[in-house]
Amino acid sequence: MHRNNKLYHFLLERTRLLTEQWYESIDKSEAGGVYASDDPEVIETVKKQNYEFHLRFCKMFDESSTHAEFLASFNEWICAVSRDEEHLNTPIHHILREFFNTEEQYLDLIEEFVESSEETYSLKTINRWNRTIIENFNYVVTAFTNQSYIHAEKRLTAQKEMIYELSSPIISLSEDLALLPLVGDIDTERAKRVLENTLQECSSQGVKHLLIDLSGVLIIDTMVAHQIFQLIKALNLVGVKCTLSGIRPEIAQTAVQIGINFNDMSVVSSIQKALASYKLG
Repeated sequence: MHRNNKLYHFLLERTRLLTEQWYESIDKSEAGGVYASDDPEVIETVKKQNYEFHLRFCKMFDESSTHAEFLASFNEWICAVSRDEEHLNTPIHHILREFFNTEEQYLDLIEEFVESSEETYSLKTINRWNRTIIENFNYVVTAFTNQSYIHAEKRLTAQKEMIYELSSPIISLSEDLALLPLVGDIDTERAKRVLENTLQECSSQGVKHLLIDLSGVLIIDTMVAHQIFQLIKALNLVGVKCTLSGIRPEIAQTAVQIGINFNDMSVVSSIQKALASYKLG
């Protein structure tokens, strides 16, 4: 059995000291994110998180604690810390380095416990304790990085959503006239979002005529060009007339290649001409 209450209490009595020694050992010039912060509140929080780590981790040697209880307690800590904004903004290799530094603390403590104990422990028992520490650190590191990845992906998705919304704004020009200026690279995913957002915004704003300006779009592939012209068809079906402006030669060539017919579409060279045409109309 790897559990030993004497070892457990030996580690438990040193949890506060472990935290202070760990934090003092951090090279702030080499650290990043949460470990380099000089904000007293952040420092206090990261120390508290580290201390709570120790309270949970040393219970692997507690004879009254089951392995399932140990994992449940640690999963709670992993979920909380991996969602922490300061840790999310810390490079993962810095976090892993501190996990490994903490692992070394425990391996050193096993050696200290054996040397200071009145009992004699076999090499097999000592190796088992060391292996238990390493195995559990492997579990914690893997689970932590997995949770960090999940939360980072969620945050990235949310940021993309915001970018998509900001990159396809419907600008109201009058009671029933609006402008959709498209700028930058448009991939298939963004084109799909533009279609969904534009239909919804035109409906909610009561737009009757939409000016779509493509002068800021540098590159467009056949799939994206198809999506944009599908948007125009969809808008026509809900009673919104469209005027295209700023079509670059390469975009026009792509449109022709996929068989798009401009005959039933209002097309002008610039947004200024589109506005002038609307006023004349």
